[in-house]
Amino acid sequence: MIDDIAAAITQATGKKFVPRQSMTSIGGGCINQAFRLSDGTLSYFVKTNQADRLPMFEAEAAGLEDILATQAIHAPRPICQGVSSGHAWLVLEFLEMGGRSSGTQLGRNLAGMHRHTAPQFGWKLDNTIGATHQPNPWSDRWVNFLREQRLAYQLDLVAQNSLGGSIQRKGELLLSRLEDFFTDYQPVPSLLHGDLWGGNVATLSSGEPVIFDPAVYYGDREADLAMTELFGGFSADFYAAYREAWPLDEGYRVRKTLYNLYHVLNHANLFGGGYASQAESMLDRLLAEIK
Repeated sequence: MIDDIAAAITQATGKKFVPRQSMTSIGGGCINQAFRLSDGTLSYFVKTNQADRLPMFEAEAAGLEDILATQAIHAPRPICQGVSSGHAWLVLEFLEMGGRSSGTQLGRNLAGMHRHTAPQFGWKLDNTIGATHQPNPWSDRWVNFLREQRLAYQLDLVAQNSLGGSIQRKGELLLSRLEDFFTDYQPVPSLLHGDLWGGNVATLSSGEPVIFDPAVYYGDREADLAMTELFGGFSADFYAAYREAWPLDEGYRVRKTLYNLYHVLNHANLFGGGYASQAESMLDRLLAEIK
């Protein structure tokens, strides 16, 4: 596999790449295996998974290209992807992390990325959120997209996983009243990272913030902001800088729970445990807002 990857890097970059050693394992991921591959001068970041996961890597590469095309925020540049020896792999630019973080710059840069919009909600490819399929068919209306391709999709998985009929019942009621959260607010289709928790953000040795492992689509920018609050790790300076660059609607206070429900349902479907009860509590809070 290493020889195949090296040959693909050579073809993609036009520069001969002959690794001097085996791939060096890098920890931190829970879905893929990650490695550093080097020839002593150049280094690349390599992800591997089962061969049937190639479409996941292709979508990740396309998402990173779209993020980079905004020229608003830094992300690793995709090099190539393929399958060999029964494994799918994705090669990315290797970035040296470890600089001092700047929440202010990250907030401004993220707002700049969100300024890049599309005529519709969705994306050109389906991708994944964690290990879960994430459908992205184009839609003219955000409420329809959110209802059908995000919340209803996860609630169907809840039913398949037998995680509790009460979640399903409350979820169906929420879906029937989803318009109530958007009476005075019509979002534009912003380019989103899609999986913006603290583990997918870092700082380069130069001090520049960088985002990676995206689940890209065009949606309400509030969805990205909401996820930054789900698990914490973002500074007050980050939120202040974002709001200064692009103020948030007052209704975000309620809608952030709506958007994070998608991720908590996904965690319940992937991991079970307390996420199911957390999702039900979020449903109760949201339903209380529309009674």
